[in-house]
Parts: sequence; C-alpha cells; structure tokens
Amino acid sequence: MSKGVFLLTGGSRGIGAAIAKDAGEQGYFVLLTYAGRADSAEKVVKEIEAKGGKAAAVQADTGNADDVKRIFAEADKHGRLSVLCYNGGITGAVGLLADQPDETLERVIAVNLTGALWSCREAINRMSTQRGGQGGAIVLISSRAGKLGSPKQHVWYAASKGGIDALNIGLAQEVAREGIRVNAVSPGPIETEIHAPGRMDAIRDGLPMQRIGKPEEVSATVMFLVSDRASYISGSNIDVAGAR
Repeated sequence: MSKGVFLLTGGSRGIGAAIAKDAGEQGYFVLLTYAGRADSAEKVVKEIEAKGGKAAAVQADTGNADDVKRIFAEADKHGRLSVLCYNGGITGAVGLLADQPDETLERVIAVNLTGALWSCREAINRMSTQRGGQGGAIVLISSRAGKLGSPKQHVWYAASKGGIDALNIGLAQEVAREGIRVNAVSPGPIETEIHAPGRMDAIRDGLPMQRIGKPEEVSATVMFLVSDRASYISGSNIDVAGAR
C-alpha cells in the first residue's frame, strides 16, 4: 500500500538520488525533480522501479514560481502529498562576495531559498488539516554552511541556507497544529558533485572523523524524520557532519 507521494526536489544525483531510492523502498510514490540531467533522473526512476517501487521524474526550475506550481500539479496526479523534501541547491563558483555578479546572487537565492518558500506554501495548502488535508512532513535540506558562513568560498550560498534554517524554525511552529511536521537536515562535507574538484581531498584530514560523509547517511536521517518514529520532532535541524 502506497504511503502517498514523496515529492523531492533535486532528486537526480547525490543526496537527492539517495533519498529518492530510500523513499521508493519504503513504499512512497516518489516524484523527483531535476534541472537538466534527464538521463540521471531516469536512471534513479528505473532503479526505484527495479526494486518494486513507483516513481516519476519531472524537469523543473525550482527558482521559477510557475515551475513550482507545475511540480505540485504533477504530484496531485499521483495521490495524496505525504512528504515534501526540498533538496537541490546551487552555489555558483568559489570566490569572494565582492566579485560576484548580480546573476549569481539572484539565482542562488531564487533556487535555494525562494523556491523553498514557494514549495512549502504549496505543500501546506495540500497537507494542512485546517485546509482539508491529512497532514504530512516537510524536510528542508540545509547545510552546515548556514552556520559556518563559508568565507572566501560562497558566502551567498551560506546566506541562503541560513534562510532555510530560519524558515524551518518559524514554519514548524506556524503549522504545528495543522498536522504538519517541519524539520531540517544540515549536511557537512558529503561526497557529491556540488563541491569544487579537489576540495574534499583537501579538507579530509582536517575533519574530526577524517572522512567525507556519504549521501546515504544524509538520506537515513531524512527518512527517520518523515517516519512515525519522529512523530514528536518538529522544528529540529539535525547536523550530518561528522562533528564538524
């Protein structure tokens, strides 16, 4: 029996792909979005289906309001929305804030933060028990960068994730009586393509555990937060960062 729709933004690679596969194995219909890599997204869908799960992929730009509405309209076709996991995010090139063009700053905030606001709004209108829904769970993928600031790397990305952290706290309280739990997960250094080439190798020995995290370790935390075992957890932000 399906647990409902698990809507996952940025589900074609890295952390998103790991979450998508775990959600599929746990009985959700997984609707994952991707920005440009249709081949990667279809590969994830096929892997879920090969294990008996159900999934679909939709191309969308979460930094575009119309695309976000289209994502949720597609989700409606597959049943009740049970989970929104706002993953996906972009950093722009490593550098100093003083050197960044308007386009980079606008785009990072649009995709990482504004898109999350739009998506949460759409999810609440479907999940809220005060709006005819049956409740649900929202998990926002933040980053340790939101606390550490990422100086001389991508301060603007860190700022967008700081916004996600604030959204998590406020929204969890706002919808606590509407059957919706909201939590965040803040990964540290994880083996994904978002990092500049060579960066993980450069910092590995300086990390408390002297290793880089795996996408599956982030996914395990997400799946716990959306489960009934986390029924009294809302407004939390769990670091998956190896003590960093």
